[in-house]
Amino acid sequence: MEIIEHYHYTKDHEWVCIEEDLVVVGITDYAQSSLGDITFVELPAVDTEVEQFEELASVESVKAASDIFSPLGGKIVDVNHNLEEEPGLINRSPYDRGWIAKIVASDMDQLGNLMNAEEYESFLATEQE
Repeated sequence: MEIIEHYHYTKDHEWVCIEEDLVVVGITDYAQSSLGDITFVELPAVDTEVEQFEELASVESVKAASDIFSPLGGKIVDVNHNLEEEPGLINRSPYDRGWIAKIVASDMDQLGNLMNAEEYESFLATEQE
């Protein structure tokens, strides 16, 4: 299970990568593996304001439908339109080509509500027991 060291994680298995003044959001390798083959992604609308831990998007897979929650509050400035045609990008490349949205965060202090890679790894270990 891949966990990227400099990312931040939620208990719902979303990740955040900070890129200058933007945060990029996606779901973790663990999440995509648990969902199975992803067949559909409902992306959020650009220019939408979201609150931390509010529903951001949803994905459907061969196993289940799942809501994706925003790890940080802010304004959505970009979405990964490639997922509309190729939702399986999340399965093949959850931390790179399978990103879901880019957000201008309203409060970077909200990162304190997320886990670092080490904490997320420990969280996964206890969740799998």
